[in-house]
Amino acid sequence: IYDDCREYDKAISHYGFANRIGHKKTAFNPKRFASLVTQIIEVYTPEFFAERRGYGVASQAPVFIVGMMRSGTTLVEQIATAHPDVFGAGELNKLREIVDGLAERAKDGQSYPECVKHIDKESVAVLAHDYEERAQRDAGHDVARITDKMPSNFLHLGLAALLFPEARIIHCRRDPLDTCLSIYFQNFAGINEFAHDLSEIGSYFRQYDRLMAHWREVLPLKMYEVRYEELVSNMESKAHELIAFLDLTWDERCLSFNRNPRAVVTSSSWQVRQPLYTTSVQRWRNYEPYLGPLKQALGMEEE
Repeated sequence: IYDDCREYDKAISHYGFANRIGHKKTAFNPKRFASLVTQIIEVYTPEFFAERRGYGVASQAPVFIVGMMRSGTTLVEQIATAHPDVFGAGELNKLREIVDGLAERAKDGQSYPECVKHIDKESVAVLAHDYEERAQRDAGHDVARITDKMPSNFLHLGLAALLFPEARIIHCRRDPLDTCLSIYFQNFAGINEFAHDLSEIGSYFRQYDRLMAHWREVLPLKMYEVRYEELVSNMESKAHELIAFLDLTWDERCLSFNRNPRAVVTSSSWQVRQPLYTTSVQRWRNYEPYLGPLKQALGMEEE
């Protein structure tokens, strides 16, 4: 309420109070997360994919919409799934379940991602079909594309490329400060352990950014990057680009994303029912005096 009333000093005080309560219930370790990202980068190399050419299932249906939460992933999903040939499967946990299963079955107690080096071609095909079955479960009919809008799948794009070498990735990007502050302002009910401290949010974002830079270099998949600021300022042009990337014929319904009848169960469910607005662009400037820890974690120099 204070944010809506532009009483930003009072607003940040209440956001901070609530997040301190949430932070007591979490155990995010920035160093451990950075180590995981490093391991993923070391395993998924160009040589890894070259040696496994021909693995997986040759399906163009899977579309992975990834990025930081609060970066526009739900908006992109709504635009895409307004097309009659696209089914939105929502935020699937299936890739994460596959990762956990690989670690449980790994020999010699190897953890993920190291254990993925030892998976054979037949096992990859089985896992790909398993993912497809889950993704298609609610579609009810054959569709050209099926979107999986789990933002944290950015961690698992190497596995996705192994399972589906013809899949597509839509990467949603937004100004780092706006993204991180929006996460800080959102109650995720304990799902995202890093989301209660500006410094930890910044550390997480920095590792996400490092991993996405790696994926752009090594993944043998088609990737389209959507900048939130460009999307909300020039939606029609960007929507056309998005549908073209999916290799589909344009459909005018994609411009009426807020009338898309499909259920939305993410924290952006209210926003995507509204006409497009730009008031969230550079929202961070309202709170600039309080962003020192965030800027430091992001590696930004104080002005």
